Amino acid sequence: MDTLTESAAATASTPAAASPAAALRKLYFLRFAFAAAWAALLLATAGTLTTLTAVLLVAYPLFDVGCAVADLRSARPEGRPEGRPVRGLYVNVALSTLTAAGLAVAATSGIPAVLRVWGAWAITAGLVQLAVGVARRGLGGQWAMIASGGISTLAGASFLAQAGGADASLSALAGYAFLGGVFFLASALRLGRTGGGAKG
Repeated sequence: MDTLTESAAATASTPAAASPAAALRKLYFLRFAFAAAWAALLLATAGTLTTLTAVLLVAYPLFDVGCAVADLRSARPEGRPEGRPVRGLYVNVALSTLTAAGLAVAATSGIPAVLRVWGAWAITAGLVQLAVGVARRGLGGQWAMIASGGISTLAGASFLAQAGGADASLSALAGYAFLGGVFFLASALRLGRTGGGAKG
């Protein structure tokens, strides 16, 4: 869910492109830290759908919105046209905002409803992340984002399937969030090693 036009990626080793890459790396570290903390809190409260659990569920996509907005600000240098990564971030902002509202409603109906909303979000957001990662591959450190997008899509399908079963649980969401955070960490470390100029 990230951002640099293809022309910017082609010149990522220049000082002008280094700043967006550095901002992206910091954002990835932040996303890992949040995902790890969020997963731990949700896992501790996943047994029942309490008010605290509902707040945690809504907070996750709202945090995603904030990260996408921050990414947009660092990814649109003045005078450069918008590319596919930027457009993908706009789509992500819309999806995550709708998901936060959907989860707030679903939390009043039970765990299966939450899993259905989360599953639909994981599928659509995963496809967007996959597309953005591919468009940004020249920046470096994007292989993990591409893999994460693909896994998110598959995980979303599993959440939808789980929602129709008798063993519906929120604990799987904690694992999903933590794994996503690990992918962000891997991308941040990769960006640090390559300086934002290598492919992959």
